[in-house]
Amino acid sequence: MDNLKLNVSLLRQRVPNLTSAAKSVGLRPATVSNLCTGKIPVGRAEVRTIAALASLAKCSLDELILRGESVEMIETGIKPLDLFAPLAKGGTVGLVARPGMGQLVLLGELFHRFKQDGYATILLKPNGEYPELKDMLDDVQHVTHSIDDTYNLIMEMGTGAEIMFAADREHVLTGEIYELQERLQQEGIHNVTTFLVDLKGAVVDDDMPYGPLETLWVFDADLAARHKFPAVHPLHSTSSVLEGSHLDQLHHIVQQRAQKLLRRYRELRSLVNVRGVQGIPAAELTAYERGERLEAYLTQPFVIAEPYTGIKGVRVALHDTLNDVQAILNGSMDHQAVESLTWIGQLQA
Repeated sequence: MDNLKLNVSLLRQRVPNLTSAAKSVGLRPATVSNLCTGKIPVGRAEVRTIAALASLAKCSLDELILRGESVEMIETGIKPLDLFAPLAKGGTVGLVARPGMGQLVLLGELFHRFKQDGYATILLKPNGEYPELKDMLDDVQHVTHSIDDTYNLIMEMGTGAEIMFAADREHVLTGEIYELQERLQQEGIHNVTTFLVDLKGAVVDDDMPYGPLETLWVFDADLAARHKFPAVHPLHSTSSVLEGSHLDQLHHIVQQRAQKLLRRYRELRSLVNVRGVQGIPAAELTAYERGERLEAYLTQPFVIAEPYTGIKGVRVALHDTLNDVQAILNGSMDHQAVESLTWIGQLQA
């Protein structure tokens, strides 16, 4: 049962407006979204839910449910992404944020890293003027102005190129992104990882703003307000890479323990904001302090932000992130000041 996953690509093609379609047959859009990203394993879903999705997509259960399909992770070197919501290679990732939460800085950093790693980077320029895009254009190799331009460019690159492609939600609402993905798949092109953003920020208010996704990165207003960047929500962000046997066992264990601690830390932090640290039960003080240290460690300086922060950008390998997070969870960093764990890369021995 661990090897089952939804055919997200098929759902995208067959049911572009999945939010409305799901509601029309009595399904909660959040449930469908969690099934697509793997937050809810397919093996634990209700039979009626899977049957309803198959009916909406006008396909058989065998077509909707993929068995034994591996999901390859692209390691980004960005701690909270790799730990909580790994990037699924060849899939579609949606960034859910309001303006000012740092989504374009994160995307710019990713494109900077991808270009260094040999990926081709493409941006489908949105309609209108968005000065905030200027900072990331240096790391975009190709800027296209229409879906057809994008299709032709990708076809020229062929099946040998690994491609990172970003587009605004306006192209999702028109259905053009899904049409592009379907055309590419029909041509045997499966090497495009797609990033969807919403420069207007309306995406935050929708149940399933981008339709079915393999990876979902939700930005947190509280983290952004406290300048804890990248402000990716550790509990609401998720990925199909996390489903079943696709994830290394150590990664799974550390990720689950980290989320459990941060969930409790966030609850305790609400008490601290009202009553102060003295308002926390003595038995919970350790959880609060370790959660505070873990939250600080998950901040990370970016290369593209160096001119503004004066801090050298760093990349942290996943195995180092897992070892560091384990050290914090196990209390090895209890003697360290929170400030010493903020805006660093790997922990220093």
